[in-house]
Amino acid sequence: MATYVLIPGAGSDAWFWHRVTPLLRARGHDVVAVALPCEDDAAGLAEYADAVVTAVGDHTDLVLVAHSLGGFTAPLVCERLPVDLLVLLTAMIPAPGEPPGDWWAGTGHAQAVRELNERHGRPADAPLDPAFAFLNGVPPEIAAQVEEHSLNQSGTPLLKPWPLPAWPDVPTRFLICRDDRFFPAGFQRRVVRERLGIVPDEMDGGHLAPLSHPEELVERLEGFRAAL
Repeated sequence: MATYVLIPGAGSDAWFWHRVTPLLRARGHDVVAVALPCEDDAAGLAEYADAVVTAVGDHTDLVLVAHSLGGFTAPLVCERLPVDLLVLLTAMIPAPGEPPGDWWAGTGHAQAVRELNERHGRPADAPLDPAFAFLNGVPPEIAAQVEEHSLNQSGTPLLKPWPLPAWPDVPTRFLICRDDRFFPAGFQRRVVRERLGIVPDEMDGGHLAPLSHPEELVERLEGFRAAL
């Protein structure tokens, strides 16, 4: 039995994992779906890591799963807790000394989105459309609840340099969602190669795959864990 520690992305609460949590528990695992202080302007990445460590408590056999902006927090937790496996789910990969706010330019994200917009017949510089970028593939009845569970994301965690000198010495897997319109798959393949030097795994689904493809996600997580 493992303890899955689920770290959400920006402006998300623990509800984001509500379709994944019961599937993991049905397999006999403990699950800690973390609530981050994302609306607190006094909280930066250090406080986000504190929140994860506090939520974990005395749980052991830890598998960290970090979504999107959670990719900046999870490695900090790995420096403080004995983590067996870190899974980055369509996540941001920090570089040493890089503030999260600089990640976008540092990875060439804007160009990747322009190219994706053009492939979908949209203006290259079309403004962000949350329904287009995030909700593709999410069942309508679930998509209708997303706004209710969306939080105001403070910009504080984006400001200070990421503090680690290198990636933590923890087995790490990266899971791309092939239909992701926010972090396009081709863009992520390149960033994973450049920043982690590994070949990512891939699954169906968009940026909110825990809401659209929970069963496939759990199968992938269990496969990663079994391969340790």
